[in-house]
Amino acid sequence: MGKPVVVVVGGSGYLGLHLLQSLATLADNPYDVAFTYHSHPPPPTLFDAIGPLHAFKVDMQSGEGLASISATLGQPHVVVNCAAISVPRACELNPSAATAINVPRPLIKWMSTFSDAGAPLLIHLSTDQVYEGVKSFYEEDDETDAVNMYGKSKVMAENYIRSNYSSYAILRSSIIYGPHSVIPVEKTLPIQWIDSALSSGKEIEFFHDEFRCPVYVKDVVNVILSLIRKWNSGDKCMQMLLNVGGPDRVSRVQMAEVVSQLRGYDSSTIKSVSAASVNRGVASPADISMDVSKVVKLLGINLTPFKDGVQLTFESQQH
Repeated sequence: MGKPVVVVVGGSGYLGLHLLQSLATLADNPYDVAFTYHSHPPPPTLFDAIGPLHAFKVDMQSGEGLASISATLGQPHVVVNCAAISVPRACELNPSAATAINVPRPLIKWMSTFSDAGAPLLIHLSTDQVYEGVKSFYEEDDETDAVNMYGKSKVMAENYIRSNYSSYAILRSSIIYGPHSVIPVEKTLPIQWIDSALSSGKEIEFFHDEFRCPVYVKDVVNVILSLIRKWNSGDKCMQMLLNVGGPDRVSRVQMAEVVSQLRGYDSSTIKSVSAASVNRGVASPADISMDVSKVVKLLGINLTPFKDGVQLTFESQQH
């Protein structure tokens, strides 16, 4: 019997790349690792940096390309779905595409074809933006009432998975931050953007009334790896919904202040403004901080405090 197959859908994105790097460097190389990409084939530098991986071109709207994964590697044991249109404004401008990609109907259809040896586990990345944002420290059982199309598409995805698939772990992630991935991604990284903006010495506006629980990327990876281990150790009855945020509730201003302090910038360039003062072309929830006690208790994960995570981000970029 071969190694358990782990497929990272959307493996060429920021979280996907960090997850692939961790999976490929585990002791004893316990998994056969594959990933999907959509538009750009992975460069040779990815394989040079991480090692042998199976790459598959897949269209998440149609499901085209998924069958080639199982034809090549057999039935996957775990599928991690990181694929999404995750920029709220892009979802607002094209809601049909947001729904088609963010609600994983073709993926569930493909995974449901494996019944002989039990269906694979689906670990699905959702978002804190499923919450309305009218209180602090949302719990998993709280009502989901998203204020924008991105959040609504993710609520639809959660409901679809729970209604149509048997084994899943849905992770409601906050803003994911951390060091650069092994190859560059198109997405703007939050700490790097704040650092670049503050380094200019010019006055920059940050919101004082929008709160999140930013989560260090390696903590999200650790949650996923823990779930994979739990599944492969024989826990085959998994239906989980977990908030995956950092331990600190911070405003955008507080995020900027931490970066400024660690980098030695002049904090007077941080201008505190209300989120209502800026039209971003999309509604944004005010306070979607999350209670993360469930994931800590269930998986024994130590979540990185925000200031420590920012420090680790800067230290890793110096090496």
